[in-house]
Amino acid sequence: MSLHRAALVLALTFAATPAIAQTTTAPASAPAQQAQTSSDAINPDRPGIADGSAVIGRGWFQLEAGLQQDRRSDGGVKERTTSIPSLFRIGVTNRFELRVESNTFTHSSVTAGSLSASSSDFAPISIGAKLQFQDSDGPSQPSLGVIGRLFPASGTSGVKTTKATGDLRFAADWDVTPMLSVNPNVGVGRYEGDNGETFTTALFALTLSTFNAAKTINPFVDISIQTVEGPGAGSAIIVDGGVAYVPTPNVQIDLSGGKGVRGDSPAQWFVAVGLSVRVRGR
Repeated sequence: MSLHRAALVLALTFAATPAIAQTTTAPASAPAQQAQTSSDAINPDRPGIADGSAVIGRGWFQLEAGLQQDRRSDGGVKERTTSIPSLFRIGVTNRFELRVESNTFTHSSVTAGSLSASSSDFAPISIGAKLQFQDSDGPSQPSLGVIGRLFPASGTSGVKTTKATGDLRFAADWDVTPMLSVNPNVGVGRYEGDNGETFTTALFALTLSTFNAAKTINPFVDISIQTVEGPGAGSAIIVDGGVAYVPTPNVQIDLSGGKGVRGDSPAQWFVAVGLSVRVRGR
């Protein structure tokens, strides 16, 4: 829902329920990955935008969750949305994993002058899978994988979707040097807009990551481009950056922030903190 429309709803009904389109704003990425084994450190698909190409490995379970706040402002109307982006990964084989992903719970507040309104909703959910079909072998051979997601009609009230949608992305992790990696994603999505119409869009994301010698501190920057953000609309572009800290082999803590530089669907500013935990199944 645009901010102008939110202002109209506030003025008429004192109750705003802003709809959130499926875009590439949902955080879901990590510094460049290699296939994980019991001796490898955790390497989640957060906090950046581009997802990694590697799977977590057979018998592993991994929860990646965060707390994110988005802010928008236009014409005296201010909107603030807090969400809990979460990804649960199940390692089926050393090449294949299942994934369940959602912004989980969202709380939005809109103010326009002396008027204010808020809403709380359960966000739409996606069910997906990742297949890694090539391992990394240094600078000469990147890791390659494919990620698919299906969004059934789900969610409540202002963030509810009414149609099944989804996306498909190819992901690569290229270790340019022992301390620098490049992680591009390229794909296509079929999403639902604010008014219920579905549209097709091309997706692109790129993460640049550096590592300290022990690979426990991983700063990153990235960019995301969605060529169509809605029916008849233009493109959406997001840039962000942050750092991930790996205190133990099975735990990562992250902090990130960024902004939308083009389009109406991305937040003008957002900040996020996250925690990822990996455990081995019996």
